[in-house]
Amino acid sequence: MKFREFETKSGVKILLGKDAKSNEELVKQFQEKENIILHTAAPGSPFCVIESLNPRRKDIKDATTVCASYSQDWRDNHNDVKVHAFIGKDVYKEKKMKLGTFGIKKKKVIKAKRRDIERWKK
Repeated sequence: MKFREFETKSGVKILLGKDAKSNEELVKQFQEKENIILHTAAPGSPFCVIESLNPRRKDIKDATTVCASYSQDWRDNHNDVKVHAFIGKDVYKEKKMKLGTFGIKKKKVIKAKRRDIERWKK
């Protein structure tokens, strides 16, 4: 399996990269699409893709929590984690960017709460 896969409580699939190579593959696969992609504000997390084109607010919250739970920010600080949400069409890649790194044109910041991440990790 190339990516980690999870389902929200309502059955929406979430895909997460496992490393720089799989992050690269995942983002390239969804780069020209309307799917919501997530990544922590701080470096060192998987890119996460919500496979639904119309996810509910709860699905986005679940995906944000999962993304944050696999981040270095969470591992190092065990506190709330800021996560960027954007669509594939807002992602770009320049030649000088290293593997697994992308730029984002527009984003929304969502806070993954510590208590939600702790519940998820149980």
